[in-house]
Amino acid sequence: MKIIRFIQAASITGAVFMMAASASATTVTYNTNAAGTGFSGSSLTLNNTLGAAATLKFIPDANITTGVPSNVNFGNFTLVCPLCSTQAIGTSSSFSASTFNLIITDVTDGATGQFVGTSGGGTIFSDTSPITVNWAPLQLGPGTNNAISGNFGPTLFSTTVFTGIVAPNSGAVPGQSTVQGFVNSSAVPEPATLSLLGGSLLGLGLLRRKRFSRQ
Repeated sequence: MKIIRFIQAASITGAVFMMAASASATTVTYNTNAAGTGFSGSSLTLNNTLGAAATLKFIPDANITTGVPSNVNFGNFTLVCPLCSTQAIGTSSSFSASTFNLIITDVTDGATGQFVGTSGGGTIFSDTSPITVNWAPLQLGPGTNNAISGNFGPTLFSTTVFTGIVAPNSGAVPGQSTVQGFVNSSAVPEPATLSLLGGSLLGLGLLRRKRFSRQ
């Protein structure tokens, strides 16, 4: 009988916690293709300054709906240099220092924010790239934290400290580097969620009391 009561209690608790998780689940829609996203806030493509012709191009994301919390990406950089050779052979291309503005539009909450990426540039070959884009700030939201306009509400967007730009012939997609990030929420549990959790604890208490009363 004790085993049966334990299974009943576990089943009730599991069901209630599943209901609570469902009640508190949220989604958010965002994009990174707003005006202002680009190198120095204008161009999505950066041209080389010395050596073989090369480009570093950013491909933004259109509206994406994701669960919260969730790992996300904010777009991709693609480095291309058709005439670059390996470092051993020596045909290279060089990029000067640059700034990249990444505008995050929180469609769900009606807010925008900006991650600013800075790069010292560097000399690339077909098989090597020292270029990194360092981001600041590292978090947008919640509320008006680092917002350009609007209010992020409980939603917060964060990014990695830097994005390493892979060599033209490296990576799953040659030359492509993902701008990785994370979406989360600072919201406290909803009243419905708290009620469900309270109900589960009450149910467990009653089962425990009933068990002792029969002993």
